[in-house]
Amino acid sequence: MVELLETICPNIMNKLPEFSKALVDTLIMLGVTGIVSLVFGIIFGMILVVTKEDGILKQKIVYFIVGKIVDFFRAIPFLILITLLTPVTRALMGTTIQLKGALFPLIVGTIPFFARQIESALCEINKGLIEASQAMGLTPFQMMTRVYLKESVPSIIRAITITLIALIGYITMVGVIGGGGIGDFCIRYGYNGFEHDVTVVCVIVLLILTSCIQGIGNYFVKRTSR
Repeated sequence: MVELLETICPNIMNKLPEFSKALVDTLIMLGVTGIVSLVFGIIFGMILVVTKEDGILKQKIVYFIVGKIVDFFRAIPFLILITLLTPVTRALMGTTIQLKGALFPLIVGTIPFFARQIESALCEINKGLIEASQAMGLTPFQMMTRVYLKESVPSIIRAITITLIALIGYITMVGVIGGGGIGDFCIRYGYNGFEHDVTVVCVIVLLILTSCIQGIGNYFVKRTSR
């Protein structure tokens, strides 16, 4: 088996420790960014839903400010956003390269995307259910947790799945500025080093990772749908 791999992808086998580290860095970026974005994305998404015109906590000013901030960061192409955040990233993380330097721009770029996904998921709740909950005397916080979040679980899982798959694309992009991970490995050796087998293997790994995320997401959507 090893001899076959050395024949098919010799450059990958020669750089196996480095490739393994790149894969681990990719998974770390995916996990850390995904968790942080999940927390803040739900918070901002919830704010957008409850403070809008027909929300349970109608606040035009809050909705306008939060909405504009989210849209501002969503409107900036990710590669430009990385450059824009360079001074802040260096001040906070001490570097703008490798795993440490990639996390901050990844989080900043992913939260707005996820917030809008959460907003869409929460907006799917039946209006009658919201009105009934208000009539029962539930507090705004109780409605957020027991109605909005609880009743939107399948839609939120879909949002998480979409966001994680989009995040894989962001992670590969940080490789352009030496952010580490599969993207950085592929650019350095596959593109700059003209090692075609490196590019092919990196694409296959990313395809497998994306398929796994989609499959897991679909499974939990089915389990939580009523």
